[in-house]
Amino acid sequence: MFLRLIKNRNLWVMLAVDVLLVCGSYYLAFVLRYDGRLPAAQLRIFRQSVVWILPLKLALFIFFDLYRGMWRYFSVSDLINVFKACAVASVAMILVVLASYRFEGFSRTVFFLDFILCLMMVGGFRLMIRVGNSRLPVKNLLKRKKNLGVERVLIIGAGDAGEQLLREILNNPSLSYDVVGFVDDDPHKYRQTLRGVPVLGDLTRLDSIVKSYGVAKIIIAVPSASPSQIRAIVEACKAAGAPYQTLPGLGDLIDGRATVSSLRAVRYEDLLGRPPVALECAAIGRYLTSKNVLVTGGAGSIGSELCRQIARFAPARLIIVERNESGMYDLNLQLKADFPALETVTVLAPVQDRGRMNAVFKRYRPQVVFHAAAYKHVPMLEENPCEAVYNNILGSKVILEMCRDHHLDRCVIVSTDKAVRPTNVMGASKRVSELLAQCFAAENGVRYMAVRFGNVVGSAGSVVPLFRRQIERGGPVTVTHPEATRYFMTIPEAVSLILQAGAMGQGGELFVLKMGTPIKIADMARDLITLSGFEPDVDIEIKYIGLRPGEKLYEELITAGEGIEPTRHKDIMVLKAYQCPDIVHLEAQIGDLVRLAQDQDENGLKLKLAQIVPEYQPRLDDPAVDQKETRSHRVSLMTFRA
Repeated sequence: MFLRLIKNRNLWVMLAVDVLLVCGSYYLAFVLRYDGRLPAAQLRIFRQSVVWILPLKLALFIFFDLYRGMWRYFSVSDLINVFKACAVASVAMILVVLASYRFEGFSRTVFFLDFILCLMMVGGFRLMIRVGNSRLPVKNLLKRKKNLGVERVLIIGAGDAGEQLLREILNNPSLSYDVVGFVDDDPHKYRQTLRGVPVLGDLTRLDSIVKSYGVAKIIIAVPSASPSQIRAIVEACKAAGAPYQTLPGLGDLIDGRATVSSLRAVRYEDLLGRPPVALECAAIGRYLTSKNVLVTGGAGSIGSELCRQIARFAPARLIIVERNESGMYDLNLQLKADFPALETVTVLAPVQDRGRMNAVFKRYRPQVVFHAAAYKHVPMLEENPCEAVYNNILGSKVILEMCRDHHLDRCVIVSTDKAVRPTNVMGASKRVSELLAQCFAAENGVRYMAVRFGNVVGSAGSVVPLFRRQIERGGPVTVTHPEATRYFMTIPEAVSLILQAGAMGQGGELFVLKMGTPIKIADMARDLITLSGFEPDVDIEIKYIGLRPGEKLYEELITAGEGIEPTRHKDIMVLKAYQCPDIVHLEAQIGDLVRLAQDQDENGLKLKLAQIVPEYQPRLDDPAVDQKETRSHRVSLMTFRA
């Protein structure tokens, strides 16, 4: 690094300038002290002392990193460094003179004047470099104004994000924007300027500002705005009739997933307005950093985000188990591009294949497992319940057995709110997975746990992408029921809390993520239609089609018998559930489930699920199922519950 520094041409230019400035400030201090008539004795003292003062000051300038900065970006912190260097240099000069000459013949005022002059000249020269380079945005703006393709834009938000966005636009000649002004609801900012650009008013004047200044685009630069504020801004932009974009959310900016120049359309996630998740990074790092971590279902919405977030904690090896070849290929390419130092292992296999999983665990020796592989679509699993048994139940059992047999201490099972009082095969199968995790943890005294949360916005097959496709086709947007509600959170938020829960679990816990307030699906449909530039029920029809088989009107996160308790993290709760069933009895029942699935006995499979999960009330496919079987099932349920 030192060799690169001394080869830097700019370093020698700055050193030469500083030699002149240091000598000049010291000489000028003498001249000012003696009113321009410097006595011969003082001139001799200057000549004798400048010989050692110059190298002393330059050495201290190097010590305080005055030659490492990029002076075109000279900032307050750089000015503070200049102040420290000049102050320490002046103190060192005084101590040397005091020790060597007892100040005989030296004027104390000279040293004070030298400090002031040196600070002004050294700092001022660097500030001039910054000011000279700051003229570049003006040149860029003049060039852009000569081009016909320049868009006149208005920025909503005259805060830090707005200032950073304006600076990016001014410094980047490839951005063909001419910022005409800001809009901000803070009345104290009205008529003030930010980098020479005026604040023109608040949201109530947006329509007139757009028309008066010929605004072609509005950019929303309020990444910390609440959902209600975003809604109000979007409504004002629509009323003004100008297209609008927004900066990324605060969470994306903090995590480094985006920058202030990454403009995008306003998404439904912005209206959720959920704040960035505060993670205990040290605790998470203790169980992920330098460890072999295995993720099942790695190419899915949750699994792929798990891989991305785990990679930031620098595991020794990331093993990804997935049966989707294309998804695995895309994820592996992305991880290699974003984390080139990370060793990734891709395993193309179903999790219920016990022999394959045993070979994977034996070869790669994972130390932490996140089990996210599962089928999740309710209507699909109602039609294919056997696959729910193979993938969701048998797959979870195999993974937990591998963790036990290979002596893993930590395994996190990803669950769902549909496991609460399940009305469908999917929810019942995930409830069995939760029971398995609790039973294995109790039997082996290890940290196996489950994390339960609701719907994830933007995941594959979720309602938001479906609504967007329907809007693109011109409608109608299909909603099951006017009163249907669901809990929602973003994919990065859900995964962050899964990692956090993994750091807190001691074994057998069922963690529940706080999902906020449930949202009406009909309201979500209206919001998405509005964000797409249409008017609900006018441009795009909303059609109610009724609840599908196995669907609930509303979702729950806890059920009777589960005592909810807070944890040390404000967004995570833990359930202390009722006593786990006997592991031997549960495994025997799962064995029966697998045999029924192999025989394709879907009704029998559902009845057996109801024995394992008593709160599940199955919908039998064959209406001709005889009453004797149904009565027998009810008796068996009563016996089981007793």
